[in-house]
Amino acid sequence: MTIPPFETVFAVPMTCESCIKDVSGSLHKLSGIHKVTANLQDQLVAVEGTASPSAIVAAIQDTGRDAILRGSGKSNSAAVCILESHASHVENKVRGLVRMVQVAPNLTIVDLSIKGLSPGTYHATVRETGDISQGPESTGSIWEALKAKKEGTPCRGIFGTVEVGKGGVGTVFLDKPIQIWEMIGRSIVVARQRDGKFDRNDADTLVGVIARSAGVWDNDKTVCSCSGKTVWQERHDQVDRGML
Repeated sequence: MTIPPFETVFAVPMTCESCIKDVSGSLHKLSGIHKVTANLQDQLVAVEGTASPSAIVAAIQDTGRDAILRGSGKSNSAAVCILESHASHVENKVRGLVRMVQVAPNLTIVDLSIKGLSPGTYHATVRETGDISQGPESTGSIWEALKAKKEGTPCRGIFGTVEVGKGGVGTVFLDKPIQIWEMIGRSIVVARQRDGKFDRNDADTLVGVIARSAGVWDNDKTVCSCSGKTVWQERHDQVDRGML
């Protein structure tokens, strides 16, 4: 299925026109970039195309600058899931991030990135509930698994697999016939096994709740009302916790 272009907006620290040229040049090396617009005063970069948000962030970081995703798609069309380990012996709990953007009436792109895991193949699934109080064990069964089995159709709750290399990093960019509102409040499990009895103390098993995310231009805050920190201070704290 052909993915229609969508817009993403990133906060990027820039001080001059040369910064804009560096960022724009790095982004246009990516496949699927249609248009890059930078606002030096607000330090925002808007990207239109079909490249994954994680690839865009990596391209901006290649210029020596960081980037924070400020919005994707239209209002009420984006979601995010922070993947964490529930193993008691793991210090940095955050091990992954899933960004989701609905780009058509029944098409959502999924950008999944994980790091710090043992090399191998991992399964990503959407679960029936958002209860992660007991880690993956309390998330319920795979979303719509019984319906898919009964109707003989592909299960929408099975996102697919992601390969983690020797460096402990894995990414996958895919599309699913799903609407964002259907997933809000559910959870995602990333584990070596697709289903069955999970072990919450396995450091390589991740889980998180799917929450609504800001659309393009929906989030213009520069200071968090909860902590009083700037977006860059919040970003530093998140990176220290293991955020990608």
